[in-house]
Amino acid sequence: MYRYENNLSPKRARLVVGAAALAVAAALAGRASELPAQTPPTSASRDAEQLFVLPRIRGTVELDGLSDEPAWDGIDPFPLTMYTPTFKGELSERTEIRVAYDEHHLYVAGRFFDSDPSRIQVNSLYRDRLSDDDCFGVVIDPFNDNDIGLWFFTTPAGLRGDVSISGDGQGDWNSSWNTHWDVAAVQTSEGWFAELRIPFSSLGFQAEGGRVEMGISAYRYIPRKNERQVFPEIPPEFEHLRPSLAQDAVLEGVIAHKPVYVTPYVVSGVGQTSVLNDVGDGYRLHSEGEAEVGADLKYNLTSNLTLDLTANTDFAQVEADDYQVNLTRFSLFFPEKRQFFQERSGIFDFFTGGATRLFYSRRIGLYDGEATRILGGARMVGRVGDWDVGILDMQTQRSTDLPSENFGVARVRRRVFNEYSNAGAMLVTRLGEDDSYNVGYGLDGTFRLFGDDYLVIRWAQTFDDDIIADRGFRFGEANALRVYINRARERGFSYFFSARRFGADYNPELGFVTRQNFTDFYYSLAYFYYPEGEGPLRRIDPFQLFGSVALRNSDRSVESFFIEHDVDLLWKSGSRLGLDLELYYEDLREQLDFAGGTFVPAGSYWFPRFEFDYSLPPGRPFRTFLGGGVQQFYDGWLANVWLVPIWHVSRHLELSTDYSLNVVRFPDRDQGFNSHIMRLRVGTALNTKFAVNAFIQYSNVSDMAATNVRLRYNFREGNDLWLVYNEGFNLDRDRAYPTLPFTEDRTVLLKYTYTFFW
Repeated sequence: MYRYENNLSPKRARLVVGAAALAVAAALAGRASELPAQTPPTSASRDAEQLFVLPRIRGTVELDGLSDEPAWDGIDPFPLTMYTPTFKGELSERTEIRVAYDEHHLYVAGRFFDSDPSRIQVNSLYRDRLSDDDCFGVVIDPFNDNDIGLWFFTTPAGLRGDVSISGDGQGDWNSSWNTHWDVAAVQTSEGWFAELRIPFSSLGFQAEGGRVEMGISAYRYIPRKNERQVFPEIPPEFEHLRPSLAQDAVLEGVIAHKPVYVTPYVVSGVGQTSVLNDVGDGYRLHSEGEAEVGADLKYNLTSNLTLDLTANTDFAQVEADDYQVNLTRFSLFFPEKRQFFQERSGIFDFFTGGATRLFYSRRIGLYDGEATRILGGARMVGRVGDWDVGILDMQTQRSTDLPSENFGVARVRRRVFNEYSNAGAMLVTRLGEDDSYNVGYGLDGTFRLFGDDYLVIRWAQTFDDDIIADRGFRFGEANALRVYINRARERGFSYFFSARRFGADYNPELGFVTRQNFTDFYYSLAYFYYPEGEGPLRRIDPFQLFGSVALRNSDRSVESFFIEHDVDLLWKSGSRLGLDLELYYEDLREQLDFAGGTFVPAGSYWFPRFEFDYSLPPGRPFRTFLGGGVQQFYDGWLANVWLVPIWHVSRHLELSTDYSLNVVRFPDRDQGFNSHIMRLRVGTALNTKFAVNAFIQYSNVSDMAATNVRLRYNFREGNDLWLVYNEGFNLDRDRAYPTLPFTEDRTVLLKYTYTFFW
């Protein structure tokens, strides 16, 4: 059974002081990664003066999903609370979730009884894919620091899902992160049952005298009812998966096992590229075989510090990037999908507003969207004493267009003042064998001022050989500064005020920026209301006001401005409707070019926009998300629509389409274009080990189409066989001379990995 200790831990003592800190509105999605961790709510079920002592399991557990061994006797289930659709409503189905541990593993068992087992939903068998399935999961905060969370989940099919959550849920959610653990599930006439067995070596932890404190939360989700049952009791204004909301749990006598994982791989295949023939009047396919070997090594130096080494790194099995259409003046941002850069990647977060950041791992091994060979590298992440530490070093191979380069990152961060404040520093370097270099460093801090109010400061500076050779080093122009203050709460009134300045010489080549040499100011004001009673609405956001202004540093003129008012309605069924009114101003000093020879002359432009989006409730085989908008667009107009239907034909077949249409017209200049982007994903799976995913996409703007097909057979965790097929197509072959080939490039690769561990 579970018990509580009445002594007040240092963390819990601090929790008594603060009230609940809430996340900024969902409408701030683009800015969410900027927000600090929240304070867990105080409730009767989570007495801040008591520590939850996790029971130790006695006896043997056979991992079959049923949790009917004598070892589970005497271990009480968690007390669960309805989170949605009605907070503290009566649970419609009986649920028992138990958590226990032994010297080496954490065990999580769930018994999910169902009054109508025929309606239990399993829509996917592919790893890390939740497709409105019945599911249950746990979130572990291994260092109990309200920052990094590890989310493990499964479904009635025994699907394996693991996600790394950074920044207390306000940073990246990395489903590409995978670790070693086991799961079993079974479905019966009573419902479904599942067991998870997670090695402590896959979690990391900090022990003091054999005593470990972790945060643990758990939930069950019934999609056909949009019902989510959670432990501990979490009010609906909080995202229930955030690590800071987990129940503090004490474990004793945990052994710091330090396994070594060595994963060699072999890749073999053929690549074909279209090249001009000798005469220069046509193209031919040039074929080149590939045979590569490499290896990764993972070793836990301590229970809370992990070393990863990689040699001749290969990412053949990584899914292709989505096509995008750029209707702005700024660079497009693409997420990182490569596994090596995912684990505890939140340590390397250094955000400077929106998507901009001091470190962007896609700068390593990728150049103009093409892969460059990574010869090898090392990564060490974890905690040393009170310090979060992250060190990364990678070396790339020389190519025709690029010299061999070394990329280095070092990050440190620690708690200051209280449990929800921190300060840190980061260093990033790019050193080329041709003596080129780019070096950046930064200092940052997140400070809880009082209650739910936070102050965040981030300052960075870069040194670049080209800029210094051209203009010399100018201290004031090589800097970026971001300061913001906010009230992090999704109930009642909240605010967010930000100011930042990027100098003309600030150039983080290992980071991501959208514009340079500017100063901007951003604000948001919002109000969130939760209706009481039996009505259909779960939440009403009647007032969300956003705005910003960006100034050129050179003459303080206004470069861009926008103001936006949003109204959002969230139903208890899970559906959502958003309505937006927006007003933009853009001052162009140069002509802005778009597709098909379309352009906007230099000048100043005001343009309003109306937008809506709607999503159907979960829990049905067919679901769709749709939205659209209409607006004045510079001296013309733009109308757009997007549609994302998803059809779960069966648990073995999933079809989804992502379609977007932009209609742009400039009547005064008799110009315009239509952009169509379509992405089709077909997911098939025989079982949780064998799956084939096809990703086909089309863009009429680039006159290109591409297909990415990945077959995976997972023998066991760390032992995989991949067959990957990629092909790019030219759809308008007459847009250049000589006539372009239909096939731009094609690759077929076979990759096999096998993990040895001791």
